[in-house]
Amino acid sequence: MSTLTNPTRTRRQPRKSLGQHFLIDPRIANRIVSAAEPTETDVVVEVGPGTGILTRRLVERSGTVVAVELDQRLASELPGRLGDPPNLTVINADARDVAISALSDGAAYKLVANLPYYAAAPIMRRFLESEDGPTLMVVMVQREVGEAMTAKPGRMTLMSVATQFYARASTVTHVPPRAFRPPPKVSSTVVKLDVRTERSVGVRDDERFFELVRAGFAAPRKQLRNSLMQGSGASAEVVEGVLDQVAIDCKRRPATLSIEEWGLLDSAWPADVSRNRDR
Repeated sequence: MSTLTNPTRTRRQPRKSLGQHFLIDPRIANRIVSAAEPTETDVVVEVGPGTGILTRRLVERSGTVVAVELDQRLASELPGRLGDPPNLTVINADARDVAISALSDGAAYKLVANLPYYAAAPIMRRFLESEDGPTLMVVMVQREVGEAMTAKPGRMTLMSVATQFYARASTVTHVPPRAFRPPPKVSSTVVKLDVRTERSVGVRDDERFFELVRAGFAAPRKQLRNSLMQGSGASAEVVEGVLDQVAIDCKRRPATLSIEEWGLLDSAWPADVSRNRDR
């Protein structure tokens, strides 16, 4: 494992157009890396390395680090900042469309990311759904997104179901705005996702399952019966029949259903009912 030399002291100004907020608190950086538990045999993919506060710690503790950076300036400067460590590869690309299969050359890997708020959901979705996805993810997201990812029945959202369908989610730490340069207007949260080798519930088809869940959350403040009718276009007779079949009270709110209950609902949902396919 290489020993890093002193970085180049170039102070890059964050680019607002890319939603950049550089992490500057070393305590938060240490907590993120500790949550990922990198070892000398691990391959770690880092999304959004920025000026390298996490990258520095990752290359010291990991076998291989592949950093995906959208900003061409930062991507080109990052190796030099860290003393050109031999176990670091930097890819100048957008994580929303980078070829995931090429990042680790087929090896198992962990993902660490300080995600821009505007791109967090599509990036997490890509990696969680990919056949070449990571075994573990540690991501920094907007606090309300982190709370949704780790929510329990009673406070569930579409984000909760979408995350917990693929992974076991837990909160690592909350992060105040002052931990960044410049400080964002909202707080952040670091979430650890232990990616499941199998889905949390057995469903007939992933896409069909999420069509149903989206329909169920179409009107989250309404009773489940009414929200499903609005979101799917199904009749009251059909919706009430399905809910009765799986013993779910039609007056409950969508937020109260567990992942297992969504699975039951999917198992009984008619295949020919029209649903909104936009995800």
